[in-house]
Amino acid sequence: MAKRTRGSNRPGQRHGSARPTSRPAARPANALSEAEEARAAELESEIVAQERATDTANNRARDRARAFEGTRPGRPAGQGLLAVKAAEEYAYVVRDVRRILMVGSVMVLALVAAYLLIDVFHTVSIT
Repeated sequence: MAKRTRGSNRPGQRHGSARPTSRPAARPANALSEAEEARAAELESEIVAQERATDTANNRARDRARAFEGTRPGRPAGQGLLAVKAAEEYAYVVRDVRRILMVGSVMVLALVAAYLLIDVFHTVSIT
């Protein structure tokens, strides 16, 4: 069986380029009319205006947040937000270490007191 190709002529059929065109030449499919172009320009200008308004609002909010961060009490001057968060975390760590040391020292004192009462002074007898 012979392989058929797209451009081959078969009996009873015309060649592809010899077909008559039934529709008249029209504008390209991707071309826009003047009204469509005007509407597209109007929509684009509205979108750009909305984006500018959003950017302005975001910039104002960011500036307010920066101003607030600068006026927070206890914040060292010239440090960024990450440094402030690290300093706050460091304060939690220092407080926790102090608590651990206090509990450990109370336990050591209790053991020393028990040793003195039981072995040195013999005030408590375990029998």
